[in-house]
Amino acid sequence: MPRVTVTVRDNGGRTASVTADYAVAPPVWGGYYLAGNADPTADLVGGNFRSLTQYRSLADGYVFPGYGMTWLADLGRAGVAPNMVLELKHYGTGNPGAQTFTVDGVTWTVPAPAMTIQQRPGTTWPRAYGYGQVLAGQCDGLLARALSQYRTLGFPVNLQLASELDTDHEFGTTEAGVSYTWAESDARAVQALTYVVDWLRARGLPAGTTFSVGAGGFDRTAFRRTHPEALMSRLDFLQWNVYATDPAHTALGRFRRTRDWAVADLGPVALSRPVIVAEWGVQVSAFPDQAAWIATVPAALARLNAERGPRIVRANYFNSGWGTLTPKQPGLAALRAAYATRPFG
Repeated sequence: MPRVTVTVRDNGGRTASVTADYAVAPPVWGGYYLAGNADPTADLVGGNFRSLTQYRSLADGYVFPGYGMTWLADLGRAGVAPNMVLELKHYGTGNPGAQTFTVDGVTWTVPAPAMTIQQRPGTTWPRAYGYGQVLAGQCDGLLARALSQYRTLGFPVNLQLASELDTDHEFGTTEAGVSYTWAESDARAVQALTYVVDWLRARGLPAGTTFSVGAGGFDRTAFRRTHPEALMSRLDFLQWNVYATDPAHTALGRFRRTRDWAVADLGPVALSRPVIVAEWGVQVSAFPDQAAWIATVPAALARLNAERGPRIVRANYFNSGWGTLTPKQPGLAALRAAYATRPFG
């Protein structure tokens, strides 16, 4: 660790010295997501955008870079670091049924997804490949297909497993006719995601590949349950999302909430990991002047990163849903200005 020594001398020739260790923290990477996994290239022009969030279902035949998404490869080669969210969730509205396909000369058959998630009353419950299916090896073909495509991408990415486990499990899950509570679903997910990380690492990943597990970060108990030390020893980042949806919300308060829970509740391995905020945004109905709220983010992150606990190293604005920039151009201008301000860089 670098060390600095300062020595002072008074007019009588007496000296005193003090020595301190120090570290130069790397800048935070500002990033982006455009609704619908759309091509954000035009929006990134003129800004210090260094990261990008993308979403993929493992049920899709084109995970890397994505069907028709050659622009993702272009951005990656230009130095933009993708955070690729890989989901067991099936993005379609129907049952996709079983899949049979060949990967690198090996034929795989994967059964239909057997789990439902996000079981909010009065809504259609999305289908997903079940945690039991993962642990039984029934989804190995999906992993093999994604890995084969990833190896040809040409640059490393962070693999974020799941988008938001707390959102997926909040109202319980059901797999093969068996219902599981939120807590039971969390425990099953930890087992399944451990299997996925181990399976991929055992088969050789591109150098520089990293892992995280996705969470909305809105429930303290669930966040603790889904970040045990055994799983965190396999991961490279903590992750959560941040949204301002109430006029009382400040940037410091919103970015601090889940971080404070992590510092209080998680173990030393988890707290040694830096943080990716895969989604952050400000809701225009709560803050009509979104640009003014965005302008407060650099100072908030600088303060948090100076405190004890894990450093936030990436923060990707979610220009969709709650975070939709309205109007867009002033919002983009505010992001460009924020990302040009320390601790971004």
